[in-house]
Amino acid sequence: MSRTGKKPIPAVSGVTVAINDRVVTAKGPKGEQSLTLMDIVNAKQTDQGIVIEPANDTQEARAAWGTTRALIANMVKGVKDGFEKKLQIQGVGFRAAMQGKDLKLSLGFSHEVVYITPKGITLAAPTQTEVTVSGADKQQVGQVAANIRAYRKPEPYKGKGVRYVGEYIARKEGKKK
Repeated sequence: MSRTGKKPIPAVSGVTVAINDRVVTAKGPKGEQSLTLMDIVNAKQTDQGIVIEPANDTQEARAAWGTTRALIANMVKGVKDGFEKKLQIQGVGFRAAMQGKDLKLSLGFSHEVVYITPKGITLAAPTQTEVTVSGADKQQVGQVAANIRAYRKPEPYKGKGVRYVGEYIARKEGKKK
């Protein structure tokens, strides 16, 4: 079962993409990223952009084909515009503040949690109840946001905790008297 019509990753102004051996590198205003291709996937640069195709017709190669195409498209978008995740803090006395480049969180523990900002990520706390995670690597931005959320996940009774903006928390009814 093979798909036809390989959708190329279009060329984006301000971003240069180079394919050297099995390494695809994208450079742009937000930084530089590279991806090493698997042996079952081939990439080539054409006039329309970068075309990814499976090296053979196995199920594994077809699965890797789509994944590789998405990873390279995310690299190109990341070095051009970047990615961003917003978190919201709810709860009495719960707050976030910047301490230099690191994030200081008061989440109801006996101590404050200090999250050290990894390389390639920018953290911001525009208000005491909002945190913005941004960077060029989509996976890293999502992982950092998940790590911050993991300190105090939203609980289902009062909804207190750290949540993604727009995230729905299923609320439970408390005890009956």
